[in-house]
Amino acid sequence: MPQETAASSGFGPHNADVSKLIEPSIRTALPHFLPLGVFPLILAAAAFGGWWLLPPFLFFAAATPLDRAFGLDGRNMDPAKAPGRRLIWHNLPVWCWAFLWPVTLVFGLWQILVANPFAIWEEVILAIILTMEAQAVFIVGHELVHRRTPWERRWGEFLLASASYPQYSTEHVYIHHAQVGTPHDVGSAPKGESFWSYFPKEIVSNLTNSWKMAAQLLARRRLPVWHYSNPFWRYGIAMAFWYGLVFWMGGIWAVLVFAFLGFCCVFSMKISNYLQHYGLRRVLLPNGRWEKVAPRHSWSADWKFSNWMFFNMQRHADHHALASRPYPLLQITGADESPFLPGTYSDLMNIVLRPKRWFEKMDPLVDQWREHFYPEIDDWSAYDSPVSAARPEHLSAIIEIFASAPRLAGWIERNPELLDNLKDPEFTDLDLPRGFMSDPEVEAIARRGLARVYWTFEMSVEEMKGLMAEMPATDAKDTAEVVRNWSNDKAFQIGMHVVRGNLSPDEARTALSNLAEASIATVLAAVVADYVDRRGPVSEGGAAAIFLGDLAGREAHPGVAADFLFVHDGPDDGRRLCALYLDTLTGLTQNSLLFAPVPHGTERCAVLPLSDLADHCRNAGAAKSPDLTRARCAFETGDSRIGARFDEVRRDVLSEWGAPAAAETAPDAEAELDAFLTRA
Repeated sequence: MPQETAASSGFGPHNADVSKLIEPSIRTALPHFLPLGVFPLILAAAAFGGWWLLPPFLFFAAATPLDRAFGLDGRNMDPAKAPGRRLIWHNLPVWCWAFLWPVTLVFGLWQILVANPFAIWEEVILAIILTMEAQAVFIVGHELVHRRTPWERRWGEFLLASASYPQYSTEHVYIHHAQVGTPHDVGSAPKGESFWSYFPKEIVSNLTNSWKMAAQLLARRRLPVWHYSNPFWRYGIAMAFWYGLVFWMGGIWAVLVFAFLGFCCVFSMKISNYLQHYGLRRVLLPNGRWEKVAPRHSWSADWKFSNWMFFNMQRHADHHALASRPYPLLQITGADESPFLPGTYSDLMNIVLRPKRWFEKMDPLVDQWREHFYPEIDDWSAYDSPVSAARPEHLSAIIEIFASAPRLAGWIERNPELLDNLKDPEFTDLDLPRGFMSDPEVEAIARRGLARVYWTFEMSVEEMKGLMAEMPATDAKDTAEVVRNWSNDKAFQIGMHVVRGNLSPDEARTALSNLAEASIATVLAAVVADYVDRRGPVSEGGAAAIFLGDLAGREAHPGVAADFLFVHDGPDDGRRLCALYLDTLTGLTQNSLLFAPVPHGTERCAVLPLSDLADHCRNAGAAKSPDLTRARCAFETGDSRIGARFDEVRRDVLSEWGAPAAAETAPDAEAELDAFLTRA
C-alpha cells in the first residue's frame, strides 16, 4: 500500500497532498465526533453486561485497520482564515467528551462497586473497558490545559485527576514545552534509552519538577508555597473527589484498584510521550542557548482515522512549534521539516516495550534525521550520553570533553559530579571567559599563565598536604575516601585545563605528580596516626613507602600505575605498618581518576625488610625484582634515616647490575596522557 511506504521512510507523507487546505465547517468537524460513539457502548455495557461488553472492544480495535483503510490525511486548515469563533463545531466534540467522561466513569464505578449486578468476570471486563477509554483523558485533558479559557484549563485538570495525574498540566505546559528536546527534559528520551529506563525517571521527575515549578512561579509573585493560588490545591481537591467517591462506593480495596487502573493509564500515556520525542535533540548554539523549537524536534504521524479519533494528537511536531494552537489548526509538514514515525501509534506501541526491536526500528531513523537536519555535526555522543541528562547545564563542556578527551568522557559518565568542579572558583578564576580581552592571543597567554603558576607553583606538594590535612576524617579508611574524592576533583580540573590548552602535557604531569605524592603522603600519615592511637608510638626502626616507575620519575598521568615498594626495619611495628600502608592505598586507588586500581590481595607491591632488600634483588634477578632504576622514598615514619638507608641499598644493587640510578623518562607516559586527552 502506498501509505505504508511513506510511513516507513520516517521522513514525511510523500503520497499525501500536504498543500491541500480545508475550511472550518460542520462537514470538516463531523469526523471528530466519532470518539463520542464509544459512550453509548460503554453505558450499555455497564447497564446490561454480558454480550454488551463486546462492542466497546470492537470500537477500540477499529483504529488500526481503519487507519490502513483510510490512509494518510495531508490536509491543513489555514490558521489565518480560522479564528476561534469559526472553530465552534470543532470544539463541540472536545467539550462533549470532557463532560460525558466523568458521568460515564461514575456510572461504571457505581455498577461495579455499588449496584453489583454482574458476575466478577463481567466487573473485571467493565473495569478494563473504563481503563482503556480513560487513556483518552490525556488527549482531551491535554487539549484543554493548553486552552486560554480558565474554565477549560480547570476542567482539563479535573479530567486528569480522574486518571490520578493532575500535576501533568503544570509539568507539560511549563517544563516539557519549554525544555523539549534538551537534556533538561526527562520526557525527551535520548537515543539508546529504553522505555523501561525512561518510565520511572519520567514519573518521578513529573511530580517533583511540577511541584518545584509551582513553587518558583509563586516565589516570583512573592507568595508562599501554600498560597491558595498554588495549583496543587486544585489537584489535591480533584484527587480527593475521585478517591473519596471510590472509597465511599467500595472501600479501601476499591481505592487500591482505582489507583492501579490510573497507573495503567499513565503507563500508556508515557509510551506515547516516549515515542513522540525519542532520539531527537535540539542543538546547543555557540552563544550557549538552545536552538528554537521547530517541527523537526518531534515525531509526527498523519493517519486520517486516528486524526479523527484522537483530535489530531499525531501532529505533535506542529503542536510543539506552536503550543497554543487548537487541534483543528495543527499543521502537517513535508519531509524537509519534520520526521515521521514509521507506522501507526498502535504499530509502535507493540515494539516500544521490547527495547531491542525498538532500537532496531528507530535508531537508523534517528541517524537519518541527524544527517538530514544537522549534516555539520559528526559526533552526537555527548547529546546521547546519560551525563548530559545528569548535568544538562554543563552540556557545552560535555561536548568539548567528548570531542577531545574520550577517557575523561568515560569518567564523567560514571561520575557526573566531577562536572560541578567547572563552577568552582578554583577553576573559573583560572579559566578566564572567552572574549574578555580584545586580542585573543594575549587572552590565551593570560589564561595559560594563570593556570601554569597555580598548578605548577602555588599548588605544591606541601600546599596540597596542608589542604588535605584540614579536611575532616575519622580514621585512615575515611581519609583515603576523602582524599580520593578531592584528588579526583583536582585531576579533573587539571585535565580540563589541558583540554582547553591552559596547561601543556608536561605541566599537567608536574601538577598530577604533586597531587599523587600529596595524596599518598596524607593517607599514609593517617595510617600512622591510627596505628599510634591503637598501639602507641612506633618503637625502634621504621617503615617507608617507595615510589617506583612513573610516580618516582614524576611522570604521573591519569590512571598512573600505583607501583610501590614498602620497606621496614626493626621490630614488628614496621612490618605491620607496611601491611596497613598497602591495604589503605589499595582503597585509595579504587575508583580513582588519578591512580590505576590496585586489586585487593595483590602481590604487586612488595613488602620487605630493608636488610633483606639487597639479597632479595640478587636472588630474584633484575627481571623479577622491583624496578629500582626509578625509585624514591615518598613517605617514612619511625627511623628518620630509613629513606636514606634505602637509597644506599638501592645504589649498591644498581651498581651490581650496572644499571643507571637516575630516573628515566617513562616511555609510555606521553602516550598515556595522550590517550586521556585525544581520541584514539
